[in-house]
Amino acid sequence: MAGLLCGTKRKKQVSDLHEEGKNAINAPMLPTGTEIHPEDTLMEENAERIMLDPTSRENLKFKDLLKVLIDWINSELEEDRIIVKDLEEDCYDGQVLQKLFEKLSGRKLNVAEVTQSEIGQKQKLQTVLESVNEMLRPHGWTIEWSVDSIHSKNLVAIVYLLVALAMHFQAPIRLPEHVSAQVVVVKKREGILQTALVTKELTSTTEMMMGRFERDAFDTLLDHAPDKLNVVKTSLITFVNKHLNKLNLEVTELESQFADGVYLILLMGLLEDYFVPLFNFFLTPESFEQKVHNVAFAFELMQDGGLKKPKARPEDVVNLNLKSTLRVLYNLFTNYKNSE
Repeated sequence: MAGLLCGTKRKKQVSDLHEEGKNAINAPMLPTGTEIHPEDTLMEENAERIMLDPTSRENLKFKDLLKVLIDWINSELEEDRIIVKDLEEDCYDGQVLQKLFEKLSGRKLNVAEVTQSEIGQKQKLQTVLESVNEMLRPHGWTIEWSVDSIHSKNLVAIVYLLVALAMHFQAPIRLPEHVSAQVVVVKKREGILQTALVTKELTSTTEMMMGRFERDAFDTLLDHAPDKLNVVKTSLITFVNKHLNKLNLEVTELESQFADGVYLILLMGLLEDYFVPLFNFFLTPESFEQKVHNVAFAFELMQDGGLKKPKARPEDVVNLNLKSTLRVLYNLFTNYKNSE
């Protein structure tokens, strides 16, 4: 019996050694720490699989991006009592993505509410992604996801999809800038696994991500005629003080004094000749969220007054983004410059 066990053990060692040798030959370019799972060796000819490199998973900016996306989804789906904790485990079956798309787009998708089988999950994903792609493609989006990549819990594909949705619908969040991830691309060619390390850019600058790469007069002003910037700022300060002085208020700095939204709200009340109830906003906001609430409320008042929705995001104004603040104030100046 001992001899039999010993022989079996030796055979297993030889088998393991053979398998180790095969992997060493098939995956010579594989980065340290990345595992090739048994199912990878069973890939069909010319098939391709993408895996997140472990070092990227631990990158602090990448982790920050995941947290921002998770918090955003949970905020959007709070009424549905859906709580996402892990993007890979919670988004792969299509349920969360369906609810998120329906909430953002206002469209109801014709899919089964609960699907346990793999076929049912992929069918739901197919319907959701077809709707997403149909909406995004006309705007020039590159589709970096698929039913198979999402369902196989490809985190990079899931993040690409969520970032695209956040950008398209101008989500009230601030995505970390310049986040990239390294992925291991595994391909099977003539029975041999070939690997390569590829860098994927997940986010760029805030202005690019929020769709403001269409340059306007303020971009030109700041880039090419900064000497004229003070003239514009002086004109805007004169305009806002003409009205705020009625409340014994005065502005000397555009960036900082409008950042909490209070002056914007009071200004809109003065321009439209109504009193804004104090319970609608924070008169002395302390947190970032309270300031964003105020600016967003001011934007609502502007739209109620017949103005177009501001191109700036409330978060940009709160974060002292000069161009965003100038755009908002100039829009008011253009529409109310003759108001008394």
